[in-house]
Amino acid sequence: MTPTPPRPRQADGTDDSHGTGLTARDAMHAPGPQVDDHMAVDVALSVLIGARVPHLLLRDEDGRCAGLVTRAQLAAHRGRTWYSDRTRLRDIPLDRGPFTSSMAALGEAEAAIRDRALEVSPVIDQHGYALGILALTP
Repeated sequence: MTPTPPRPRQADGTDDSHGTGLTARDAMHAPGPQVDDHMAVDVALSVLIGARVPHLLLRDEDGRCAGLVTRAQLAAHRGRTWYSDRTRLRDIPLDRGPFTSSMAALGEAEAAIRDRALEVSPVIDQHGYALGILALTP
């Protein structure tokens, strides 16, 4: 019987069960536009269109990542009966986490995103600030 070799460990001591040694930070993309979660939905939609991006990262009053919203989500909420031009991003249902830690093993981070049926997840530091975006490739 041959002994099983130990699993690779990352610099922070966590298990790298997929053996690549890569973390979410290694594979993330630039975060793109970030807006405050008290922004009006109409203004956020204009920012999305003007920036030609598929999503916005939301920040809370302390600047920490508070969520991610897509153009499709914003457009869908504009047609609701309760919608008004005063509706704020924080008032609509959207992805509010948990977000991907920058130190998470890449394979585990991708599996977590798939488990939540997402295509993209904010990558945050240990204090909750957005560093980037981890997007799944088809």
